[in-house]
Amino acid sequence: MTIHFIGAGPGDPDLITVKGRRLIESCSVCLYAGSLVPAAVVAYAPEGALVRDSADMTLDEIIELMREAHTAGRSVARVHSGDPSLYGAIAEQIRRLRALDIPYEITPGVPAYAAAAAAMGQELTIPEVAQTLILTRTAMKSSAMPPGEDLDTLGRSGATLAIHLSIRNLLEIERTLTPHYGADCPVVVAYRVGWPDQQFIRGTLATIRDAARAAKITRTALIFIGPALSETADFRDSVLYDAAHAHILRPKRREAEEDA
Repeated sequence: MTIHFIGAGPGDPDLITVKGRRLIESCSVCLYAGSLVPAAVVAYAPEGALVRDSADMTLDEIIELMREAHTAGRSVARVHSGDPSLYGAIAEQIRRLRALDIPYEITPGVPAYAAAAAAMGQELTIPEVAQTLILTRTAMKSSAMPPGEDLDTLGRSGATLAIHLSIRNLLEIERTLTPHYGADCPVVVAYRVGWPDQQFIRGTLATIRDAARAAKITRTALIFIGPALSETADFRDSVLYDAAHAHILRPKRREAEEDA
């Protein structure tokens, strides 16, 4: 049988994909991260299914449960928050499943940065302001960042940054990025995106640390940094829909204007 890694989205049960929901409905074993995946998502599991919160389990225990289910001919829904390709800790699970010759599949989910941008009502790539989005984190008690992926190096790009797992590192973020973005660069802290208690705190590199502290946000937050986040930014319209811009799907308008 198959281990299905399923992205549940960031919190709103309605943001799980149709495929993800159908897989949960079809699997007789469901493992999920209870602190990040709402109970409403795993409620799709069929009657009589083994539904287990993996928060208190070790990697060895998780793999053993998967192995036992596979041996018994039972498919497993391994439900992760957001999209499992981003900080989902699935690589270590996949490595062990491959060693055991247990098949697996991955079903993507809505990542937190996309859900946050939608909730904020804005685009993250603004013409001639920011055309690059960098998803990253900072190193605190977790594993070190690889060479060349430190925040100072990434900040030199001037791109929009979406910094995961770093809400307790705002002082270092401010110190590192202010020389590259300026103290007045817009910052948004997105807390518990998609959950009923979600919050969006706006500020700048100079003010966001105090604002987050005042809101008592210490976990489950995503930090956006960059000029594209400005609510008053002046920018040009996209060339894609410019009347003077011709492309393969709209060639005649340009020709007509030239003939006029």
